[in-house]
Amino acid sequence: MIVTCCRVILLCNLIHASYGGHSLRYYHTTVSSPDHEMPQYTSVGYVDRIQITRYGSDTGRSVPVAHWMKKLEHEYWEEETQNGREAEKTCELNVMISMSRFNQTGGFHSFQDMYGCELRDDGSTRGYWQYGYDGKDFLTLDTESWVYYNLTVQAQLSAQRWNEPKERTGARAKDYLETDCIDWLKKYLEYGKEELERRVRPEVKVSSRPSGSAMKLHCQVYGFYPRDVDVNWKKNGTDIPSDEAKQILPNSDGTYQIRASVEVTPEDGASYSCHVDHSSLDEPLLVPWVYSLGTKAPHKRSSLWRIICVAAAILIGAIFVWCLYRTPVLKRRNHNLCCYRQHHPLP
Repeated sequence: MIVTCCRVILLCNLIHASYGGHSLRYYHTTVSSPDHEMPQYTSVGYVDRIQITRYGSDTGRSVPVAHWMKKLEHEYWEEETQNGREAEKTCELNVMISMSRFNQTGGFHSFQDMYGCELRDDGSTRGYWQYGYDGKDFLTLDTESWVYYNLTVQAQLSAQRWNEPKERTGARAKDYLETDCIDWLKKYLEYGKEELERRVRPEVKVSSRPSGSAMKLHCQVYGFYPRDVDVNWKKNGTDIPSDEAKQILPNSDGTYQIRASVEVTPEDGASYSCHVDHSSLDEPLLVPWVYSLGTKAPHKRSSLWRIICVAAAILIGAIFVWCLYRTPVLKRRNHNLCCYRQHHPLP
């Protein structure tokens, strides 16, 4: 039976998600073949996407990552270190058991588990506990029935044994996720209140460029915190499906940015606006895109630019040929060598 990778005190991760609230998550990763880049066992805790703690088999110590976690006393970190060492042994065993279930005797393999809890703004809570092997779902805990379900045939035996009444595995997980995890979440929120409750309003800029007979609209949203944001284009108040994946990227100052793009054919009387909803705003922002007569028919301007580009290319080509036959052979060789060096990657 796979032994649960658990700890008496769980360092967790709160994530301020779109539902409104905080969450506490903790991740364990164990590999069968460690190297200098990846220790055999690593565990990390997060609060609202902010890493707060780390334990690794390379150091054998549990240490604070977020600066406000240093407020916890020395005894706390000593106890966490001891819990980490115990979890390390358990998770190493889980890797070996999983390999045997899959009839594997060597190679690189990994065992992961993630668990945590959420505290919503309305006071409700939710917990979760999931396991993975080699990057695929392995086993999960249903936090409505508190029953384990195997997600692969090789995990069936573990699910059956953990669901036996005498084991009380699900009941113990329920006690932790609904009580201890929430209590620690509240403590961490208090320690990191200044950073976790920080709100920075987004800046919004809309722009456009011709795209064939249509127009490409861009909405750049930047400088906002926390990370979660909703950005979309609207036509006459109705959402326009985005033709590109929207990816939230970090900035060097700890804030975030995102760009939403759509392709439209401007219509007379139609209004286009970028809709931005963020926790720092009292109400969503609506930033309109205003197009003029000159941008209503982008294909005409595009055709003009194509004519200009073709003419410029012909002119440049003629100049190049003229220079080529006017330049001595030795100089032509040096010129080619220079171009070759420019294509080398920078050191």
